[in-house]
Amino acid sequence: MARKVASIRTHWNHFFDGLTASSQDFFTAVEAAVRKQNLPEVKFDRVDFKEGGIFSAKREYLRVEHKDHIFDICAAPFGTGFFFSWWLGDPAPSGIWGIILTIPVVGAFAQRFFKPLTYYNMDTSHMVQGAISFAIKEVLETITKANGRRSLTDDELKPVMKDLFAR
Repeated sequence: MARKVASIRTHWNHFFDGLTASSQDFFTAVEAAVRKQNLPEVKFDRVDFKEGGIFSAKREYLRVEHKDHIFDICAAPFGTGFFFSWWLGDPAPSGIWGIILTIPVVGAFAQRFFKPLTYYNMDTSHMVQGAISFAIKEVLETITKANGRRSLTDDELKPVMKDLFAR
Protein backbone atom coordinates (compact mmCIF):
# COMPACT_ATOMS: atom_id res chain seq x y z
CA MET A 1 0.00 0.00 0.00
CA ALA A 2 1.33 3.43 -0.94
CA ARG A 3 2.38 5.79 1.81
CA LYS A 4 0.15 8.78 2.41
CA VAL A 5 1.42 12.28 1.82
CA ALA A 6 1.18 14.50 4.91
CA SER A 7 2.13 17.80 3.30
CA ILE A 8 3.04 19.19 -0.11
CA ARG A 9 6.31 21.11 -0.36
CA THR A 10 6.02 22.23 -3.96
CA HIS A 11 4.32 21.39 -7.24
CA TRP A 12 4.41 22.15 -10.96
CA ASN A 13 2.00 21.74 -13.89
CA HIS A 14 1.61 22.57 -17.55
CA PHE A 15 -1.14 22.04 -20.12
CA PHE A 16 -0.26 21.53 -23.79
CA ASP A 17 -3.22 22.32 -26.04
CA GLY A 18 -3.43 20.06 -29.09
CA LEU A 19 -0.85 17.59 -27.80
CA THR A 20 -1.55 13.89 -27.76
CA ALA A 21 0.62 11.55 -25.75
CA SER A 22 0.53 8.31 -23.79
CA SER A 23 0.55 8.51 -20.00
CA GLN A 24 2.13 5.06 -19.76
CA ASP A 25 4.87 5.90 -22.26
CA PHE A 26 5.59 9.13 -20.38
CA PHE A 27 5.81 7.30 -17.03
CA THR A 28 8.14 4.67 -18.52
CA ALA A 29 10.38 7.36 -20.03
CA VAL A 30 10.53 9.32 -16.75
CA GLU A 31 11.44 6.14 -14.85
CA ALA A 32 14.25 5.48 -17.36
CA ALA A 33 15.50 9.08 -17.11
CA VAL A 34 15.56 8.92 -13.30
CA ARG A 35 17.26 5.50 -13.33
CA LYS A 36 19.90 6.92 -15.69
CA GLN A 37 20.85 9.39 -12.93
CA ASN A 38 21.73 6.48 -10.62
CA LEU A 39 20.10 8.09 -7.58
CA PRO A 40 20.47 6.09 -4.35
CA GLU A 41 17.46 4.52 -2.62
CA VAL A 42 14.86 5.50 -5.21
CA LYS A 43 11.68 3.42 -5.56
CA PHE A 44 9.07 3.58 -8.30
CA ASP A 45 5.39 2.72 -8.05
CA ARG A 46 2.09 3.47 -9.74
CA VAL A 47 -0.57 4.85 -7.42
CA ASP A 48 -4.24 5.57 -8.04
CA PHE A 49 -5.92 8.64 -6.63
CA LYS A 50 -9.66 9.21 -6.70
CA GLU A 51 -10.75 12.13 -8.84
CA GLY A 52 -13.34 13.08 -6.26
CA GLY A 53 -15.64 11.30 -3.82
CA ILE A 54 -15.97 7.67 -2.90
CA PHE A 55 -17.51 6.48 -6.18
CA SER A 56 -15.42 8.65 -8.52
CA ALA A 57 -12.99 7.35 -11.09
CA LYS A 58 -9.31 6.98 -10.31
CA ARG A 59 -6.32 8.59 -11.98
CA GLU A 60 -2.96 6.85 -12.08
CA TYR A 61 0.22 8.67 -11.05
CA LEU A 62 3.85 7.64 -11.18
CA ARG A 63 5.29 7.76 -7.67
CA VAL A 64 9.01 8.20 -7.13
CA GLU A 65 10.13 7.84 -3.52
CA HIS A 66 13.44 8.68 -1.92
CA LYS A 67 13.58 8.16 1.85
CA ASP A 68 11.30 10.88 3.26
CA HIS A 69 10.39 12.45 -0.08
CA ILE A 70 7.44 11.48 -2.26
CA PHE A 71 7.22 12.71 -5.83
CA ASP A 72 3.83 12.06 -7.53
CA ILE A 73 3.75 12.64 -11.28
CA CYS A 74 0.63 13.02 -13.44
CA ALA A 75 0.31 12.73 -17.21
CA ALA A 76 -3.23 12.79 -18.57
CA PRO A 77 -5.27 13.75 -21.60
CA PHE A 78 -7.58 16.65 -20.89
CA GLY A 79 -9.99 18.10 -23.43
CA THR A 80 -8.09 18.96 -26.59
CA GLY A 81 -4.67 18.57 -25.03
CA PHE A 82 -2.48 16.89 -22.49
CA PHE A 83 -1.72 17.85 -18.89
CA PHE A 84 1.45 17.14 -16.90
CA SER A 85 2.09 17.83 -13.22
CA TRP A 86 4.23 16.79 -10.29
CA TRP A 87 3.87 17.11 -6.54
CA LEU A 88 6.71 16.85 -4.02
CA GLY A 89 5.50 15.92 -0.56
CA ASP A 90 6.44 14.52 2.80
CA PRO A 91 5.11 11.14 3.86
CA ALA A 92 2.69 10.95 6.76
CA PRO A 93 4.33 9.51 9.87
CA SER A 94 3.26 5.94 10.51
CA GLY A 95 3.43 3.34 13.24
CA ILE A 96 4.57 4.30 16.71
CA TRP A 97 6.23 7.48 15.41
CA GLY A 98 2.88 8.65 14.02
CA ILE A 99 1.24 8.06 17.39
CA ILE A 100 4.01 9.85 19.33
CA LEU A 101 3.75 12.93 17.10
CA THR A 102 0.03 13.33 17.92
CA ILE A 103 0.67 13.64 21.67
CA PRO A 104 0.66 17.33 22.70
CA VAL A 105 4.05 18.61 23.90
CA VAL A 106 5.61 15.12 23.65
CA GLY A 107 5.19 15.12 19.86
CA ALA A 108 6.84 18.53 19.46
CA PHE A 109 9.69 17.48 21.78
CA ALA A 110 10.21 14.20 19.91
CA GLN A 111 10.17 15.97 16.53
CA ARG A 112 12.69 18.56 17.64
CA PHE A 113 15.17 16.17 19.23
CA PHE A 114 14.81 12.94 17.24
CA LYS A 115 13.96 14.21 13.75
CA PRO A 116 15.08 17.85 13.61
CA LEU A 117 14.99 19.85 10.40
CA THR A 118 18.60 20.09 9.22
CA TYR A 119 20.53 21.51 6.29
CA TYR A 120 20.97 17.88 5.19
CA ASN A 121 17.16 17.41 5.10
CA MET A 122 16.68 20.62 3.15
CA ASP A 123 19.53 19.89 0.72
CA THR A 124 18.25 16.36 0.13
CA SER A 125 14.79 17.72 -0.63
CA HIS A 126 16.28 20.12 -3.17
CA MET A 127 18.41 17.36 -4.70
CA VAL A 128 15.42 15.04 -5.10
CA GLN A 129 13.31 17.83 -6.58
CA GLY A 130 16.10 18.92 -8.93
CA ALA A 131 16.97 15.44 -10.15
CA ILE A 132 13.42 14.26 -10.77
CA SER A 133 12.18 17.53 -12.28
CA PHE A 134 15.25 17.45 -14.58
CA ALA A 135 14.25 13.94 -15.72
CA ILE A 136 10.69 15.13 -16.36
CA LYS A 137 11.97 18.15 -18.31
CA GLU A 138 14.18 15.87 -20.41
CA VAL A 139 11.24 13.61 -21.29
CA LEU A 140 8.94 16.59 -21.99
CA GLU A 141 11.53 18.02 -24.41
CA THR A 142 11.56 14.73 -26.31
CA ILE A 143 7.75 14.72 -26.51
CA THR A 144 7.45 18.37 -27.54
CA LYS A 145 10.13 18.03 -30.24
CA ALA A 146 8.48 14.87 -31.59
CA ASN A 147 5.22 16.84 -31.86
CA GLY A 148 6.81 19.89 -33.48
CA ARG A 149 6.44 22.03 -30.37
CA ARG A 150 8.84 24.43 -28.70
CA SER A 151 10.54 23.52 -25.45
CA LEU A 152 9.16 25.01 -22.26
CA THR A 153 10.85 28.18 -21.01
CA ASP A 154 12.56 28.37 -17.63
CA ASP A 155 9.59 30.36 -16.30
CA GLU A 156 7.16 27.67 -17.49
CA LEU A 157 9.26 25.04 -15.71
CA LYS A 158 9.39 26.82 -12.34
CA PRO A 159 7.57 25.01 -9.54
CA VAL A 160 5.10 26.69 -7.21
CA MET A 161 6.79 26.86 -3.82
CA LYS A 162 4.92 26.37 -0.59
CA ASP A 163 6.19 26.85 2.94
CA LEU A 164 8.98 24.59 1.82
CA PHE A 165 10.22 23.46 5.20
CA ALA A 166 7.26 24.14 7.46
CA ARG A 167 6.35 21.18 9.63
